[in-house]
Amino acid sequence: MPNISFESLSNFATALLQAGGATEIEASTVGPSLATANLRGYSSHGVMRIPFYLEMLQQGDIKSNVELDVISETDSSLATDANWGFGRLQSGKLLDQLVTKAKNHGVSVGTIRNCSHAGRLGEYCEIAANEHGLVSMAMVNTHGAARRVAPPGGIRPRLGTNPLAMGVPTSDGPVILDFSTSATAEGKVRVKNIAGESVPDGWLIDKDGNPTNDAATLYGDPPGTILPMGGPQAYKGFGLALMIDIFTGALSGGLCARETPITPKGNCVFLMLIDPNHLGGGEAFAREVTQIVDFVRSCPTKEGVDEILLPGDPEKKNTAKMMAEGIAFDQGNWDKLLQLANDLGVDPPQQF
Repeated sequence: MPNISFESLSNFATALLQAGGATEIEASTVGPSLATANLRGYSSHGVMRIPFYLEMLQQGDIKSNVELDVISETDSSLATDANWGFGRLQSGKLLDQLVTKAKNHGVSVGTIRNCSHAGRLGEYCEIAANEHGLVSMAMVNTHGAARRVAPPGGIRPRLGTNPLAMGVPTSDGPVILDFSTSATAEGKVRVKNIAGESVPDGWLIDKDGNPTNDAATLYGDPPGTILPMGGPQAYKGFGLALMIDIFTGALSGGLCARETPITPKGNCVFLMLIDPNHLGGGEAFAREVTQIVDFVRSCPTKEGVDEILLPGDPEKKNTAKMMAEGIAFDQGNWDKLLQLANDLGVDPPQQF
């Protein structure tokens, strides 16, 4: 199993993107972001996305060197059009502008339509918390395409996996909640499919509504579907996904899920930032966040459980482990990247 250092993987990802047609600024923004997703333990949003990004770039579904256009703007809001540019770069531009608005006015809200894949949402919340001391919430839909999740009792997909992320700054690193509203992210199924591995129980149903462990089922014709988050109470996960589709697709002026997609696969984005200094006060906020974090961590544990984990803790543990030991890849996904590197004339990185 290949193990690659974070720095080498970041440089490799950047080189692949630039060799595949991305500009220097696009490649140097998107590449490290994808590598960071691997570092945090989100292989579904990591460098395995590069072949798909470059394929979309060649097909014209992702466009290089485009502007983030302003649709409408107030002191505390900003609606934009990404013109199908690289999602991480365009979403980062929105974040930068919303930070200034939140600092000046307490709260800022922004949207993007016509945006390619925005990447790992937790990254934007990490930046907001770590670099600016802001509370954040981010969500995306699939811009009316890439339907993967059936409603409870249904056997055909109606919504995307519609992830949600929230971030809170603390003195000991941010608390970051980042999850899809389905039983798993589509990218995790894709990783399993490329690797030729089965998926765990509870992720998928086939075209007839029967439980399955076959990752390829999701990409069949007709397709299987990912189950909504929530198990026996899946209506909660699906209901949240529905609201996210509306918050992102309808509020942005983009698209919500529909029978026949009319744009490429991508994202409509909703992002909100809050400056605690403009509400109950920064000191009160910091005190209460520290208090509740410590209170929750102090909960007695049952036998076999070593510690209480909060949102973001697994990512911190993954980061420490992979910085020390390298980022591991299954052979199937790594071979796909090596083949791409060979096709583009990019030297592969040395193993850790």
